[in-house]
Amino acid sequence: MLELSRTCLAAATILMALALIANIIVVMTRANAQKTAKEPALVGASGDADTLPERQAPAAASTRGIGWYADRSVEIALVLMTVGLLVRTIETGHAPFANQYEFACSFAWGMTLAFVFFHHRYRLRTLSLMVLPLPVIMLLYAATVGAEARPLMPALDNHLLLTLHVVTAVLGYGAAAVSFGAAVFYLIRPRLRMRGLPSEELLDEIGYKAVVITFPLLTVMIILGAVWADIAWGRYWSWDPKETAALVTWLIYGAYLHARVARGWRGTRSAWLLILGFAAILFTYYGNLFFGGLHSYA
Repeated sequence: MLELSRTCLAAATILMALALIANIIVVMTRANAQKTAKEPALVGASGDADTLPERQAPAAASTRGIGWYADRSVEIALVLMTVGLLVRTIETGHAPFANQYEFACSFAWGMTLAFVFFHHRYRLRTLSLMVLPLPVIMLLYAATVGAEARPLMPALDNHLLLTLHVVTAVLGYGAAAVSFGAAVFYLIRPRLRMRGLPSEELLDEIGYKAVVITFPLLTVMIILGAVWADIAWGRYWSWDPKETAALVTWLIYGAYLHARVARGWRGTRSAWLLILGFAAILFTYYGNLFFGGLHSYA
């Protein structure tokens, strides 16, 4: 059963990578086609001008097919990740959040789910170029760490709180990845000499809408973590490195929302806050590998 889970996750990694390549091809092809549309019509040997729609039709049809393949690949990859994590849950008897391998796969699942949601809502293919590399990298990282199943540590042996605490983290982190991708795209957009790019206003809106999902989930995550800490260790808060990093992350996203709503922050300053927030998420995830603490098992 665990081998089936690993196979599903490996197949999902391949599909995600292929979808990313396909989306790059679509975006570049459409950008070139739109650039051609600005050029004068070419005159052939017969003296008749080649019309632009005729020259662009094959490229448009091709990109539609490749784009359809990319979208279905991401959706199938999401299904495969879901199956892989469910199979592992059944086999181990607990949600797949107990070690670096399991949380890396779950983190990738959350980012993919968030991307599919925002892609269906905004139909913004260019955003995939910034977001899809993140779950691909996370799945590749998962493949480098131990995938063996181990019994839960005593501190983790609370199935309900384990599931609720980490599910909120995975979903919140997934939405944060979308906000990060939108923020990066916002900052580099003026330097991209491509046509058909999303407007800065739309990228700013997507970043904000993603944080509207992220912030309350991080709030619930911290509250559940404090309750669990009291049960497991006898105190709600111990300033453990992972706890502290999670609090700093929550404060960054809270500052972003406050600055946007109360102070009217938009654009570059907001984008940098979103990037800082996602960097804090990554530090929260990886920091315990270097600083130890009560969460050193994860």
